[in-house]
Amino acid sequence: MNLLQNILILFLMLFSSTTILAQKDSIALQRKARKMVRQGNELYQKKQYTEASVAYRKALDKSSYYDKASYNLGNALYENKNFKEATPQYELSAKTASDKYTKAEAYHNLGNSMMETKNYQGAVDAYKNSLRNNPNDDETRYNLAVAQEFLEKEKQQNKDNKDNKDNKDNKDKDKKDKDEKNKDKDKKEGDDDKEKKDGDDDDKDKDEKGDKKKDKKQDPKKDDKKEQKEKPKPQQGKMSPQQIKQLLESLNNEEKKTQKKMNAKKAKGKKVKQEKDW
Repeated sequence: MNLLQNILILFLMLFSSTTILAQKDSIALQRKARKMVRQGNELYQKKQYTEASVAYRKALDKSSYYDKASYNLGNALYENKNFKEATPQYELSAKTASDKYTKAEAYHNLGNSMMETKNYQGAVDAYKNSLRNNPNDDETRYNLAVAQEFLEKEKQQNKDNKDNKDNKDNKDKDKKDKDEKNKDKDKKEGDDDKEKKDGDDDDKDKDEKGDKKKDKKQDPKKDDKKEQKEKPKPQQGKMSPQQIKQLLESLNNEEKKTQKKMNAKKAKGKKVKQEKDW
């Protein structure tokens, strides 16, 4: 039992010593941080903003939640036109500030840095938070009105750009549809022309085939005519010697028969002239 008590007492002594040492170290670091902030402020007054920023960062390394160091670092970065880097420092300062006035100042400067980066919605929110902590700050109220005006213009511009984009997309779509229709029409007309041409070619082929068939049908006649032309024709009035001989003999016989008939007729029809007695 006594052993357990002794161990507990020893543990408490060690813990107390550690706590005291930590407190001493924390106090020492805070002193060093405050010293670095004072150096930074002197550099800031001389408008040596880059050197001032280094001093404030060293202060934050000693005490990361030292709100004065983060706030002053934000101011130095802002004056050096490093607005994006200044923004998180103001946010940290507003988060760690112990009084409303310091919070109001941090939010006010946060709104200013967001205005410089054209984050108008963020600026409006920051100025509103500043006024919640210090409603009597007319400068913040004026900045809020300006930020709201810029925000409305931005929304209107985005709406106009969207409308213009939609109109452009619709025009492009209409043009594309029209081009496709014209393309289909041209293709259809081309197909019709092709079909018509193919039809004409078919008719031409049919005509040529018909002519060839016709020629083939006419070929025998041409051959007959050719044969008839080549075959010798008997000339009219021209008789062979044998036919002439037969014809002469026939004419001679006919002439004899006719002479004989004429003589017989003359004899039969002759009147005897009688002398009269008066």
